[in-house]
Amino acid sequence: MTEPVRRRTHARELCLQYLYMYEIQPDTAPAELDSFIKDHTKANRDRKGRIVISEFARRLCVGVVENRKQIDSWIVGIARNWPIERMAHLDRNVLRLGVYELVYGDADAPPKVVINEAIELAKRFSTAQSGSFVNGILDRVRMLVAEARSNGIVHPLPPERLEIGGSGAQVKSKIQADFTDDPFEVISDVNEDSDDAMHKY
Repeated sequence: MTEPVRRRTHARELCLQYLYMYEIQPDTAPAELDSFIKDHTKANRDRKGRIVISEFARRLCVGVVENRKQIDSWIVGIARNWPIERMAHLDRNVLRLGVYELVYGDADAPPKVVINEAIELAKRFSTAQSGSFVNGILDRVRMLVAEARSNGIVHPLPPERLEIGGSGAQVKSKIQADFTDDPFEVISDVNEDSDDAMHKY
């Protein structure tokens, strides 16, 4: 793993820790985020002693917090019969981080890299089964975002309706014209056995 990639991996780990803390203490101020990053990046400096991952980590943390309402709607719109409040704290925050990067993140971060990083975070900090769960949700986000961008939509809104064929290869989605707080109707004919197995942990 090259040094820049390793730094981004560390930044994602740091962001996951912050998001977990933020969910428990939602009144955390921006200044506390800076302090949190500084305290947790003392060992990650370049040859001149400069902190090297704080800016990327900060951008991830702020991005997820500021866009959490729509990020959660992406998750709810895809995770059929799996309310976000029922998900493990770490799992839903790994998903939030992954959705943010896929929908709002840097264009230089390949979607498959983002998903693989999220899978590793889930397996490392949650459970082995969490990796499969995260992979299933984020890969559907990736497909929807790719479809929207092929139609000229840079930052697509959460799916109002999602239909996935048994192979998962064909995706038909309706991108919302306006964002609402209403629950999304989600239809999927993914194999029930594999879907249920993915959620048993």
